[in-house]
Amino acid sequence: MKKLWDISPPVDAQSPVFPGDTPYKQQWAATLSDTCPVNVSAITLSPHVGAHADAPLHYDPQGAAVGALDLLPFLGRCRVIHAIDAGPFLITIAHLQRALNDVPERLLVRTYRQFPSQHFDTQLTAFDPACVQHLADLGVLLIGTDSASIDPADSKALPSHQAVRQRGLRVLENLLLDDVPEGDYELIALPLKLMTADASPVRAVLREL
Repeated sequence: MKKLWDISPPVDAQSPVFPGDTPYKQQWAATLSDTCPVNVSAITLSPHVGAHADAPLHYDPQGAAVGALDLLPFLGRCRVIHAIDAGPFLITIAHLQRALNDVPERLLVRTYRQFPSQHFDTQLTAFDPACVQHLADLGVLLIGTDSASIDPADSKALPSHQAVRQRGLRVLENLLLDDVPEGDYELIALPLKLMTADASPVRAVLREL
């Protein structure tokens, strides 16, 4: 069996969310009893809680919803690069250049020494939009990060999201990369077929090549 790395953080009521976003909440619609044979719950959450895929609809009013996206970018060979020393500023192409030779179509970037599983990091490490453009020029189809956003938390213009929009890239955020060595893997991180949503939770894993 090839080794698997689960790169999805746990999702529960303690999961951090972007300030003002909808946190995870679970209620029981039915519980096991003498008259009920099952437990059934209802959950409420932002689709940006935990590991998730952004859809163009998230940053483009005319953009596609997540359920309409081609799955190809979310499945296949990827490279993990550590850029821990980049934070809490912007990841530039200089932080990644040493590991971009023959880069595959999917690139995941680790920015944290330890993923912030109990709080939202307002000083998160984002991407320089010029870096996004350069990666697109290299043929990258998907950018993933352990950060909550590819833009600074206080950004209003979202220049890196707009660069992604312009170049047709896909984005994974909130990945848990603490225990993943640098190198190449197979990525499996399929979004749900949510036909009107701006994002989707994913169960993201890496598999040994």
